[in-house]
Amino acid sequence: MDLHVSLVGRRDLAGQIYRQLRAAILDGRLRPGEALPPTRELARRLEISRNTVGVAYDRLGAEGFLTSRVGAGTFVLEGGSAARGAPSASPLRPRDVWEHVSAWPRPMPGITWDFRAGLPDVGLFPYEAWRRIMSGVLRSSALDEPASAGDPAGLSGLREAIARHVGVSRSVRASAGDVVVTSGTQQAMDLIVRVLLEPGDVVAVEDPGYPPVRILLAAAGMRVRGVPVDAEGLRVDLLPAEARAVYVTPSHQFPLGMPMSLPRRRALLDWARRRDVVIVEDDYDTEYRYGGRPIEPLQSLDEDGRVLYTGTFSKIMRPVLRLGFLVAPPSLHRAFRMARYVSSWHAELPAQAALARFIDEGLLARHIRRSRREYRARHERVAELVDRLLGDRLTVVPAEAGLHLSAVLDDGGQAAPDDAAITRKALEAGIGLFALSEFAVTAPPPVRGLVFGYGAVTLPEIDAGISRLRRVVGS
Repeated sequence: MDLHVSLVGRRDLAGQIYRQLRAAILDGRLRPGEALPPTRELARRLEISRNTVGVAYDRLGAEGFLTSRVGAGTFVLEGGSAARGAPSASPLRPRDVWEHVSAWPRPMPGITWDFRAGLPDVGLFPYEAWRRIMSGVLRSSALDEPASAGDPAGLSGLREAIARHVGVSRSVRASAGDVVVTSGTQQAMDLIVRVLLEPGDVVAVEDPGYPPVRILLAAAGMRVRGVPVDAEGLRVDLLPAEARAVYVTPSHQFPLGMPMSLPRRRALLDWARRRDVVIVEDDYDTEYRYGGRPIEPLQSLDEDGRVLYTGTFSKIMRPVLRLGFLVAPPSLHRAFRMARYVSSWHAELPAQAALARFIDEGLLARHIRRSRREYRARHERVAELVDRLLGDRLTVVPAEAGLHLSAVLDDGGQAAPDDAAITRKALEAGIGLFALSEFAVTAPPPVRGLVFGYGAVTLPEIDAGISRLRRVVGS
């Protein structure tokens, strides 16, 4: 605790001490039960008389802020006052855009069956191996790189491991120098906006698509344009001519699940080349592929160096492990390093070092293989049960990868059913899942239906949850 008294005239010293201590108690900097320095010690530090300090303490005690115990000292009174926040009146106001930004998804309390998309099964994670590696990292010289001299792009060992991993698993062409470690897709997109775009630029996104990226773009002053998708992915023929960037999930469209066809991918690359547009490829969830041949990333087809490839480890491992990456061409290396430097110099250096070892020891590949077997069984069970129990209302969108399946509501030739109303009724029954309309960019939503995530539900829970949902939908 630091107190300061004015030496000018040395007037009202007791009042100065009283006001500073009172403010510290009200602000919560001095917590209930916390001991104050003895009057003799505080007087010595402030070079004033002990009696002056005693006057301030006595006044605070009389007002119910402090209590004294003989032989023990002076303490902040328990329950004497609630901590206060910052001044409520201020001339400062946020930019208008922040009045319209809201977090996604909404809270879902009281869930028994958790079908929310994007959640992995943390029970499949090899905790013992991770703890061993993390413990070794904290004891070793793996972090001997001073924070003041570290590379904003991330630890070199992790960037090398990521380049090898995506090169082997996804045929991505990348060296360690092409990789920037991020805290996930959101930060990767934030860096891209900082480096390549200007406020007012048009960015095309899939409709339906991933809400957090759309929210980030709008908050950064971009003009977001939704582009429809069909069975082959993004409709390239409907891309806005004024777009400066396109954000896509070509290997596993989010949230519908279909891959972008090869002709469509080549058409997108050709369109971007002719119009000098950057493509942001979010290649999430592709480690979990259950059938068909692997989908070649746009980045590996790109001969023009305009595809920026992003990925995250959060859904492969644990959501709380906020580590991802961005792969960029050499012409952007320095700019992305500087953007990473000015926004957030380092991202969890111990976790970076541990993840590098986790990859190098083959543990990540082993974890993916083990998880893939379990998720495949859940994928098949969800598809079978939705078709059998809810097939009169829902049609499953074919998908061969990821941690969720989408199903489109049959309108029966009438007005489109309210999928959000169904999810609200489901939540009342203890079932958490998303409506497809939540992912819409334009109004009315281009498609309505339900999204069944299966990362956080076991096989028995899938059976019970979808059976319960059948009763909800039918009611």
